[in-house]
Amino acid sequence: MKVVIQRVAHASVSVNNEVFSKIGKGLLVLVGLDHEDSEAKFDFFIKKILNLRIFADETGKMNRSVQDVGGEVLLVSQFTLYGDCANGNRPSFTGAMAPDKAKALYSQFVSKFSAEYQKTYDGIFGAYMQIELQNDGPVTFIIEK
Repeated sequence: MKVVIQRVAHASVSVNNEVFSKIGKGLLVLVGLDHEDSEAKFDFFIKKILNLRIFADETGKMNRSVQDVGGEVLLVSQFTLYGDCANGNRPSFTGAMAPDKAKALYSQFVSKFSAEYQKTYDGIFGAYMQIELQNDGPVTFIIEK
């Protein structure tokens, strides 16, 4: 499982030119699943995302989590995080989980994440989406396990 976490001033997901989900201050989290992922990794990633101290405190230091600042979280599935570009000019996606399995596992991840943190929104798995965001900082982290 791999996530790209971006601290944002705001972000939105649109499908067919209609906004499906949007957030204000918070985190845009791109989620990639590989063929070996399972629910066993959920707790680690949920805890890490919700407790990662990447928002400024009163002194300007990164010392507050998304929960501490009352921010929102936008989860977006992105299988291209497992695109291998090492050989040739066309990415290989053999490392990504098969779409049917990924859809089920991603849905479980979103459900569990939402149960832990109410201010959670997501995109539409497998849809062609437009993501708009204002990266705050910029602050971006990649976590893989």
